[in-house]
Amino acid sequence: MQDLSIPVHVLIRPRSGDFTYSDDDFEIMKEDIQLCKELGCAGIVSGVLHQDNTIDLQRTKELVEISQPLNFTFHRAFDWIVNPLESLRQLEEIGVNRVLTSGQELTAENGISLLTSLKDETKVTIMPGGGIHGDNVLLFREAGFSEIHLSATQQNQTIEVPKISMNSLKHFEETQISTSDIKTIQNILSKINA
Repeated sequence: MQDLSIPVHVLIRPRSGDFTYSDDDFEIMKEDIQLCKELGCAGIVSGVLHQDNTIDLQRTKELVEISQPLNFTFHRAFDWIVNPLESLRQLEEIGVNRVLTSGQELTAENGISLLTSLKDETKVTIMPGGGIHGDNVLLFREAGFSEIHLSATQQNQTIEVPKISMNSLKHFEETQISTSDIKTIQNILSKINA
């Protein structure tokens, strides 16, 4: 943390897949939040769903409370829920500060209608995320959003394909490293700040 000058919000998600967690998963999440607090992070990004894709309010509230006084963002599990307006009100009631969502579409640009409706219905910050880039970033500023989420990712070839692989390609590509591209970020910031 001492090498960074920006606030860091850490994703607490113990595994890929769905957002319905076992008791062991949930304990890991709580321990990870405690560690983030000790390290001086600015916020936590997490959330828990039931198998029917409704919000597990009890567990999510527990994560929000453990995270205090850090900022808490409910992540893109929101894009799986059945009733977004009702769920947004529930998240506001349990103290969530922000919801990261694509507006329940593949991209935030496609979800702009729901994103705008959500923003107009709550005090919770709605953070559009998913498919945001330099060509569409102004759409979100013009719609009145104060925050966006993007990766600005580029793929870098790191090594030749090894003779003996150390992983299965169904998990990840070991010859690639994903990094955020500073030029993409600078381009987006110049458009937003113009």
